[in-house]
Amino acid sequence: MLISKKLKVAILIAICAYLPSNVFAWGMIGHRVVGQIAETYLTSKSRKAVQSILGTETLAISSNWPDFIKSDSTFNYLSSWHYVNLPGGLDEQGVFSYLNTEKSANIYNKIPEMVSILKDKHSTLEQRKMALRLLVHLVGDLHQPMHTARKEDLGGNRVNLTWFGNRTNLHRIWDENLIEYQQLSYTEYAATINHPSKVQLAAWRKTSIQQDVFESYQIVNKIYDTVKPDDKLGYKYNFDFVDTLNQQLLKGGVRLAEIINEIYS
Repeated sequence: MLISKKLKVAILIAICAYLPSNVFAWGMIGHRVVGQIAETYLTSKSRKAVQSILGTETLAISSNWPDFIKSDSTFNYLSSWHYVNLPGGLDEQGVFSYLNTEKSANIYNKIPEMVSILKDKHSTLEQRKMALRLLVHLVGDLHQPMHTARKEDLGGNRVNLTWFGNRTNLHRIWDENLIEYQQLSYTEYAATINHPSKVQLAAWRKTSIQQDVFESYQIVNKIYDTVKPDDKLGYKYNFDFVDTLNQQLLKGGVRLAEIINEIYS
């Protein structure tokens, strides 16, 4: 049976309307880049602990599991864990105060829960496996700036834009479009950017999850300031933000390794 063009469009719109906001943070490639980088900074003790939980599954491959399980309604309760919505115009103290008073399940308060499960000697292997997979993913999410964005536009999902002539939105540009534009596999990408300075390593290793949120929030404010709905983005946007993109992927990997190393110290 032939389907008219109008009907096809209507079906596509209907499907998109039911997709959750903040769908694929960093996309598959971005999450794997973070996981791949993290593995290079694990201590030998941490590496053995991770292998005892994941077996032959690497951090890079495990990183996408929390997105894959969105197809299973059993795990719908995890949807809000991938981000924390923050109002605009907050200073550092304002962000910290908001985080400490916001009680709904979000990326900020769920990362410590995963850490606690991994530290608990009474946790079962299945509990630890799920906690580690979620930890890898959520730390990656935390460094995607649009996961500390505005509730009113669903983290940039309602800010419609054009990317090299194709319709998209602000959230997807940071999840996927920018990363895919670099034309690198996740292993190539990780090898290309995994060159932090000693100053960066020292700073990132001693920061906190709270500070990570604030730094992503500072970036997201700049992102919002540089676009308006229906802007046509392309070469210049990549030129302006590729360094920020790469630094957040790199920092996410270093921070993930540091959190895992602290668990098994």
